[in-house]
Amino acid sequence: MSKKQHLLKKKPGWSLDERDPKFIESLMPLLGFFYKYYFQVQTSGWENIPSQEKVLFVGSHNGGLAAPDMGMVMYDWFKRFGTEKPVYGLMHPKAWQVSQPLAQIAAKAGAIIAHPKMAYTALRSGASVLVYPGGAEDVFRPHYLRNKIYFAGRQGFIKLALRENVPIVPVISWGAHDTLIVLTDLYKVVQQLHEWGMPWLLGIDPEVFPIYLGLPWGLAIGPLPNIPLPVPIYTRVCPPIVFERYGREAASDRHYVNECYELVVSQMQEELDTLVKVTAESNSR
Repeated sequence: MSKKQHLLKKKPGWSLDERDPKFIESLMPLLGFFYKYYFQVQTSGWENIPSQEKVLFVGSHNGGLAAPDMGMVMYDWFKRFGTEKPVYGLMHPKAWQVSQPLAQIAAKAGAIIAHPKMAYTALRSGASVLVYPGGAEDVFRPHYLRNKIYFAGRQGFIKLALRENVPIVPVISWGAHDTLIVLTDLYKVVQQLHEWGMPWLLGIDPEVFPIYLGLPWGLAIGPLPNIPLPVPIYTRVCPPIVFERYGREAASDRHYVNECYELVVSQMQEELDTLVKVTAESNSR
């Protein structure tokens, strides 16, 4: 192991060995409370996961930094497959910079840094991987975009699936967008101020700068942590998407990667449209 690799392994998120099934087990009662009572989660589609096969879960999430739908999906996995069966969640590199203690907790729960090296390492270990390609732009998208799949054009997850020959299993959710109400994004304005000399808080470019209504601030400006409002969340694990071609050559074909990307987004949008419609009809009865 090189000196650089050794230093990386010491940083949270750069090693698969940090995941601690016993620690995750200790979190289950708390997660279960939020799942059953606080968010009253309703879920479907878990039978769509191929048995004994690693997959790349691809999700679109909501609800600010708390991203409660992501946590509820992970709880569903642990409840169904146990905490020993490995699954890793890719977490944005900048999220690891905010707080060292929180980073260590995330790593123990199965989070790894959203870097190609770690994504490939996790899949090659035989584990499944959960990724939310839209990142901060997705989780803080304005409320009027709550029913839209938004990945900000990021296609790295497609190349990952093609190179590793794994099916993509879309994970969609609805409801978490009401755990806070994002009014707009002022990032372009704040970015201009930064270019004029205003430093970033903690030296981290946030990539988004929302104005939102939510707890505990009431009206918040910037990507501040939030306490999710207790609203019902609906999740669905969709049928796997299998592409026609796989391998390095397919992953290097820009046109083919774009076709695969558009296929995933369109199928996830159809699934989300259906979930929204069915949920609205059920709630109106």
